[in-house]
Amino acid sequence: MSGVLVLRAGTLSLRAKRRTVVVCALLWVTLLALALWAFTLGSYPLSLGDLADVVSGDARNSVRTVVLEWRAPRIVAAVLFGAALAVGGAIFQSLTRNPLGSPDVIGFTTGSYTGVVLALLAGASSYSALAAGALTGGLLTAFTVYLLAFRRGVRGFRLIVVGIAIGALLHSVNTWFLVKADVDTALRAAVWGAGSLSGIGWPALLMAAVLTAGVALAAPVAQRRMRWLELGDETAAMLGIPVERTKLLLVVLGVAATAAVTAAAGPIAFVALAAPQIARRLTGRGSVDLAGAAPVGALLLLGADIAAQHAIPGVLLPTGAVTVCVGGAYLLVLLVRESRRGF
Repeated sequence: MSGVLVLRAGTLSLRAKRRTVVVCALLWVTLLALALWAFTLGSYPLSLGDLADVVSGDARNSVRTVVLEWRAPRIVAAVLFGAALAVGGAIFQSLTRNPLGSPDVIGFTTGSYTGVVLALLAGASSYSALAAGALTGGLLTAFTVYLLAFRRGVRGFRLIVVGIAIGALLHSVNTWFLVKADVDTALRAAVWGAGSLSGIGWPALLMAAVLTAGVALAAPVAQRRMRWLELGDETAAMLGIPVERTKLLLVVLGVAATAAVTAAAGPIAFVALAAPQIARRLTGRGSVDLAGAAPVGALLLLGADIAAQHAIPGVLLPTGAVTVCVGGAYLLVLLVRESRRGF
């Protein structure tokens, strides 16, 4: 009987892996189609033939400028940043074992915002300085939340509650900093804080890609550690996993993924919250999966950015405003569902 159960479990696992591979492939194909469509939109309309000419080197200079200098950085940023936010959200939802355990809900994104605001007040303007501020602010916030939530280990719900409280406190601090800053700095921080991809250029995008690539290289190891921790702290410890050290490393990885986006585009909310759960339902897996969450996050952010540019003719919205509108409705549904389950 035990052999039959093992064989059945192995068959189910193989089916789940096959479904995950198929779903991820379809998501990436859909993402490619959406990206190609995004290239054709705008006041200077293009065709797929124009894009092919750019690739072959036969395009006119005006078309090359529109594609390579104006639209490509924004589209690539939406894909890269959406995937990074989804990975960060998946890590924290796995750690907390709660779909509300997203970095923008539990205050880590707000901490990154605080770090960038302080960097702006200090006169910083380069992406490297803002990235350092975002990473430092996010890590300090994460460690503060971790220490305050630690009671013979860290439990997911306690981490979420403490994170929400720290995030509210930091939001007040950010507001106070902006009130005390000079008008130019406050305006710059306020515009940046809305979360937008409109100012993305290749230099900042390449530096963000380097930081995101480091997260991607560590993702397979992080996925295995996440699976072990999801078995329970006691079981993971029996398997020889250093539980608390692993949690700290995962926190650093999740904050780095979020900070890379926050430094370049500002705090973009709800992508990290929604993408892992959507991916979990599409793949049929019982837990969040980094490989599935990444293309879903990229699709969500690219779709939100297209809507921000073209949903209202003549009006260019911040991408963060679109994600807040869509994500707010998602959060409301999620809260209702979780309250019925008693968290």
